[in-house]
Amino acid sequence: MPTITSSDGTRLNYVETGDPAARPVVLIAGFKAAATTWSYQVKPLARAGLRVIAFDRRGHGASEIGPDDHTMDRHGADIHDLLRELELDDVTLVGQSMGGNAIWSCVRQFGTGGIRDIVIVDQTPKMLNTADWPFGFYDYDASNVDTLFSSGIPDPGRHPAKSKGLVRIARVLKAMDVPKGGKPTFTAAELELLDDHAKRDWRSTVAEADVPVLFIAGAESEFWPSEHAAASAALNPRASSTVIERDGHAANIEQPGRFNTELLGFLQPAASPDR
Repeated sequence: MPTITSSDGTRLNYVETGDPAARPVVLIAGFKAAATTWSYQVKPLARAGLRVIAFDRRGHGASEIGPDDHTMDRHGADIHDLLRELELDDVTLVGQSMGGNAIWSCVRQFGTGGIRDIVIVDQTPKMLNTADWPFGFYDYDASNVDTLFSSGIPDPGRHPAKSKGLVRIARVLKAMDVPKGGKPTFTAAELELLDDHAKRDWRSTVAEADVPVLFIAGAESEFWPSEHAAASAALNPRASSTVIERDGHAANIEQPGRFNTELLGFLQPAASPDR
């Protein structure tokens, strides 16, 4: 598998498909998810004439975990390192869940140079619910800001797996390569990253972005109300949003056909670069 070496010396894996001379699309998966979870998107994007790069963030998939800097700032810097090492320009960044906020971390630190546009897949820019932002992680507020994620990702009890149906469940299990039985475990590094992720607020970065942005939400997301997509898009006049019905947090996996239609519609090569 091809790799890059990040600015702190960590080996990071990526998988490339499609025409290497074509316009690049970088796919960035969420927490505890590998680049392979984009399996339903890679071939359709390549067939559409795009260069597709699925990226394993540090500590995910085949990438090394690196030294003791398990923060969103480091994950954003890794995306910047990828763009620099592969000399990518006019690139679309697509981030699902935590991968979406890793994109905002990259933009906040390094700007949007070389970035054509951004797609955020079922990720609110602020997970903590406050009076001015009721679109965060269900039941996460000032009363439990330091405890809710202390041992992993809690189940808010919305849209349980049994409500998805066998087809959607099977797609998620296959894409995530979930082992049978038992609950997921979390390392100290993963919990450190999760805590940092949960406490960050990227709304000002969203508001200041000078490239087009599409926010995609699953109508049946397990973690936050789908209204987060429209609320996020309202922060920036260059942003738009859509909600996919009968779709959960793993929006690109549960309803890949509808998701790919939305994504490819946004990425149409014939569209004006100014959109």
